[in-house]
Amino acid sequence: MTRFKIALLTGDGIGPEISNSSVAILKTLSEQFHLRLDIRNVEAGDRTLKRLGKALPQESIDVIETSDVCLKGPVGETAADVIVKLRQLLDLYANLRPAKAYPQVSNYRQGIDLLIVRENTEDLYRGHEFEFDGGAVALRLITKNACSRIAEYAFRMARERGLQKRVIAVHKANVLRKTDGLFSRVCREVASRNVDIDFNEMYVDAAAMNLIRNPNQFDVLVTTNLYGDILSDEAAQLVGGLGVAPSANVGDNFALFEPVHGSAPDIAGKGIANPLAMLLCVKMMMDWWALKSADESARRAAEALEDAVLCTLARTRTPDLGGNSSTREVTNSVIRQLKKEPRS
Repeated sequence: MTRFKIALLTGDGIGPEISNSSVAILKTLSEQFHLRLDIRNVEAGDRTLKRLGKALPQESIDVIETSDVCLKGPVGETAADVIVKLRQLLDLYANLRPAKAYPQVSNYRQGIDLLIVRENTEDLYRGHEFEFDGGAVALRLITKNACSRIAEYAFRMARERGLQKRVIAVHKANVLRKTDGLFSRVCREVASRNVDIDFNEMYVDAAAMNLIRNPNQFDVLVTTNLYGDILSDEAAQLVGGLGVAPSANVGDNFALFEPVHGSAPDIAGKGIANPLAMLLCVKMMMDWWALKSADESARRAAEALEDAVLCTLARTRTPDLGGNSSTREVTNSVIRQLKKEPRS
């Protein structure tokens, strides 16, 4: 049995609390499915900057690079120095942000099951900004190579999901004719090589409107970095909010999983943070590992964890989902569901 080395970056604010939940779940999955998990703690974020003078010290990078995967809690004001740097350093070019409606969540929109595939390494998030007398400018980098590989990834995901088998490229090429124009052209080129998948295009403002008006029309949306960041938060709100919104940052040989939400310093230490986005990140991580290593136990662990989350949502919820349960109570409920039946 292959040992799965996980670098755990606990982060700031509620990060340590929900990271503790993920560790408890990982230990339970290890016991129930006989997984060999090696969890390695790494430091990064606001507290690390204050203590060591660097938000992402080289020692942490070394641990992450020698692990199979990274599970990351939310980081505060130093997010650009941590997650953006890791995405570029490790070439984690595909940011996967699912939005799935769970009937147990009261404020969800029925039937939604979509995936936003966001290019993760360039666009305005490269951080090329300059000030001059009376103004500032940001340089937007869009390359053919990055557009091509994110489009190919989106079509592959549409095929693997097996739902509507539809990809919609989201851009604003009618105004940003060079940058979004390049993205649009490359997506059409990739579509011509994937004729089994339905393809269409949509301007980003129309996509934002249609996510509210008719979200069930969407299967896979592929878009650039900034648009994907904004649209994925909107999509999360349709299915219960950021508390149930996981994400993956995926490259060819490495992946980093993190909840979409931030560090929520206003509720840190109160014991009411919703751990489910982090736990759904664990589910995505197990799915990724199962595919990468052909590990059937990891696949079954991912399936069981999602089922346990569904059962928990039916009766045990944190305040953000309209309940009154604590972080620990939600975590313990998931653990009880996982332990209900012995698994070989």
